[in-house]
Amino acid sequence: MALSQELLDILACPRCKGDIRLNEQKDGLVCPACKLVYPIKDDIPVMLVEEAKPLE
Repeated sequence: MALSQELLDILACPRCKGDIRLNEQKDGLVCPACKLVYPIKDDIPVMLVEEAKPLE
């Protein structure tokens, strides 16, 4: 089960409150402003700054 577009539309970066988008691999959510990737585990986005990884 993938993330619905409706959920993606309401999610925001917890650090800057900016827009996020699904990455190409569909296993993370990218905040271009913070240059962070928030992981998606078991179809659940982990929106914790501590769990985010730097965008490569």
